[in-house]
Amino acid sequence: MLDNYECLILILMSAMNIPRSSFPRIIIIGGGFAGISLAKELSKKEVQVLLLDKNNYHTFQPLLYQVSTGGLEPDSIAYPIRKILKDYPNFFFRLANVEEINSEKKELITNIGAIDYDYLVLATGSETNFFGNTEIEKNGMVMKSIPQSLNLRSLILENFEQALLTDDLHKRDALMNFVIVGGGPTGVELAGALAEIKKGILPKDYPDLDTRRAQINLVQSGDRILKEMSEKASKKAEDFLEELGVQVWKNTRVKTYDGKLVTTQTELSFESATLVWAAGVKGAAIKGLDAEELLMRGNRLKVNEFNQVIGRESVFAIGDVAGMESDEFPCGHPMMAQPAMQQGKNLGRNLVNLLEKKPMKPFIYKDKGSMATVGRNKAVVDLKNYKFQGVFAWFVWMFVHLFFLIGFRNRMVVFVNWVYNYVRFDREARLIIRPYKRDYSRFR
Repeated sequence: MLDNYECLILILMSAMNIPRSSFPRIIIIGGGFAGISLAKELSKKEVQVLLLDKNNYHTFQPLLYQVSTGGLEPDSIAYPIRKILKDYPNFFFRLANVEEINSEKKELITNIGAIDYDYLVLATGSETNFFGNTEIEKNGMVMKSIPQSLNLRSLILENFEQALLTDDLHKRDALMNFVIVGGGPTGVELAGALAEIKKGILPKDYPDLDTRRAQINLVQSGDRILKEMSEKASKKAEDFLEELGVQVWKNTRVKTYDGKLVTTQTELSFESATLVWAAGVKGAAIKGLDAEELLMRGNRLKVNEFNQVIGRESVFAIGDVAGMESDEFPCGHPMMAQPAMQQGKNLGRNLVNLLEKKPMKPFIYKDKGSMATVGRNKAVVDLKNYKFQGVFAWFVWMFVHLFFLIGFRNRMVVFVNWVYNYVRFDREARLIIRPYKRDYSRFR
C-alpha cells in the first residue's frame, strides 16, 4: 500500500518523470537551429519547457560535408543539448522519438511514453526528399546527420581500398567515380572538398594507385548550380569547380541508380560505386499533423504569420518544417539556418505575449545573405548590397561559420583544424572508424 506522501508524488509527476508545474508547459520537438533558438528565448520566462529529440546533441549541419570528407571529426560540429540549456530554470530534455500527435487531447505519443502539453512547437527540420525514387533511396548515400556523414566518409575511403584489390581497370574506375546529385550548397561544397582530396591527399595516401583517374561529377537538373544565389555567384562557383577538375552536368536529371549504374533522362550514364543524393529536402512532419490539408509543397506544415499551424490553435511550427506563404516567399522561407533561428526567436516572444494576453507580432524574415565555399581560397557570398567571390569571400565564409558554432571548444577545434589543413594541405580525420557495409562483389 502507498502512503499519502507517495501518492502525492505520483500525482505530481507526469509521464517521463516531468514534474507538474503551475507554469504552462511548452514542448519543443527538435534540437536544431530553430528549437535551440526558441528554447534560449524562453530560458528565463515563467514557463516549463520540455525539449524532445532523438539525439542528445545539436548538429551544426552546414559543416557535415567536412565530416564526410575527413576535414573535421563529428564532435567538433556537435554540442550536447543539456549543456546548451543547463542553466535554464524549468527546462527539461528527454531523448525520445515522437510517434504521433493528438492535437485534440493536446498529447504526444513517444517511444518513452505519452505526455500532455499546453503549447506544442514542431522544430523537426527537414529530411531527404527522394521524390518517390525508392531505388535511389535504397542504393544512394545521403548527408543529413552525423551518422550518415560518417557512413559516407567510410564508403569514400573503402572505395579506394577496394580499388587497390582489382586488376580490372573498368571496375577500378567505377570505384573511384563519384556522382553527386544536386547543385545546391551541399552538393557544391561536397564536390569541391572531394576534388581537393583527389588533388592533394590521394596521391600521398595511395602512391600505388593512379588516383588521377578518379572523377567527381556534379549533376544538376536545372540550368545552373546554386540557383538560390545570384547568377554571378552561380557562374563563379561553376568556374571554381571546373578549375578543381569537377565535371558539372547541367540540365541533367538522374533517373535510376542500382548501386553500380547511374542513368539520366539523356544518353549520359555513369558507372559509379558512390552516388550522393543532395537534390532536395522536405519537411519532417509527424503523424497526426500530416494530413493533406495541413501540408503545402515540400511536405511543410501550413502556418500563419505567427508560425501557428493552420487550424491548430495551440500548435506551432518553425524552421524547415514550417511553410509560411507570402508574396515574397510563395513556397515558404528558405530551408536554411537563418530563417529557422529568426522564427525561433520571434515565436519565443510571441508565446510570452500569448500567455500575457498581448497581441502576437508577425514574423518578418531579415535576409542576411547566403554563401557557399567551393574549396581552398574559393567561395561565393551574396549579401543584400554586396556580392563578392574568391579569397575574401572564403575568409568571410569561415568567420560566419565559426561564429555560429555553439561552444568555445568547438570553435577552437574547428579553427585549429582549418589552419592545420590549410598550412599542411591535409585532412587528418580520414579514418574508417566503422566500416560501411557495401557489396563490392559487383565491382570485381
